Amino acid sequence: MNDEFFMRKALALAERGRGHTSPNPMVGALVVDADGVIVGRGAHRVAGGPHAEVFALEEAGPRARGATLYCTLEPCSHTGRTGPCAPLVAASGIRRAVIAIEDPNPMVHGRGLAHLRERGVTVQTGVLAREAARQNEVFLTNVTLGRPFVIVKAALSVDGCLAPADGRPIRLTGRAADRVIQRQRAEVDAIAVGSSTILSDDPRLTARGAYRERPFVRVVFDRRLRTPPNARLLSTASAGPIIVMSRRSSIDAQPEVVTRLERAGAQVVAMDTIAMHPSMAWLFREMGVASILVEGGARLHRALLDEGLVDAVHAYITPVRLGDGATAWMEPRHFTLSELTERRAEWFGADVRVEGYVHRHH
Repeated sequence: MNDEFFMRKALALAERGRGHTSPNPMVGALVVDADGVIVGRGAHRVAGGPHAEVFALEEAGPRARGATLYCTLEPCSHTGRTGPCAPLVAASGIRRAVIAIEDPNPMVHGRGLAHLRERGVTVQTGVLAREAARQNEVFLTNVTLGRPFVIVKAALSVDGCLAPADGRPIRLTGRAADRVIQRQRAEVDAIAVGSSTILSDDPRLTARGAYRERPFVRVVFDRRLRTPPNARLLSTASAGPIIVMSRRSSIDAQPEVVTRLERAGAQVVAMDTIAMHPSMAWLFREMGVASILVEGGARLHRALLDEGLVDAVHAYITPVRLGDGATAWMEPRHFTLSELTERRAEWFGADVRVEGYVHRHH
């Protein structure tokens, strides 16, 4: 039986949950009988809903006996919002289980596989493990590092700059790239900017033209508490929580600013350090932010890179030249796109997106 062929189909099924399963992983499952016929299919569609294995086994019914289960992630062995899947798999009569990757969650790790083996199910792991790990890079980062998966996004001129010399806001990307950016906003849990971006661009930070069913967390990293209460962002509270993260000293020194921001709809959060890691850990722990798109500006991007918190970079390079005196994104000594691993490029209209990983945890 062609294990890779069927696992690719399971990975494709898992994609049906993209943007909907957070903080859970995306999972796809197939039940294939002894003749190589797919008799059951399943995908985890939404957090709190049935797992992929449940759907696949229900569709297969009695045909699961003696069949092979293909699953992109180790079946769970504990009770969360739903019951454990490993006992269901064993009880269904599945003869063999082919699993792409083990679940690093301490409540699961290896236990689901052990449960199957103890009940006579032959277990094989590692089939298309690289592809499965990339598909669930957000979940794996959350579980192993206790923070969100961090994507830095920048729109750059062809000479590597963010804004012209006079500092005025300028739209660099075209419509095709903008549609992709909005679609990405619809998939992540949160979007973040620094206070300088709020002051210079006054963005709304919403997912426009892309369907999003979950609340969208917006974060402003503002150590000096400069966010104005009349910022356009604060008029979008219906789209989801707005978090202003600042130094405790700045908050204590400006209680009237805090009051105005809170009345305008923001939650002001005090941090005892300007280091970024505690803030990211807080967002994951307290707000359930599993993935975050950091759109600007350069100072915030550099701070995250300096602390080793950036997982991926998406740079949209446009056919615009901003010239001398323009605001550079990065100095070559600090970071260049050539440092990205698994680097790839894709055209959207006249713009090209270069993306890759800063480091790989898995």
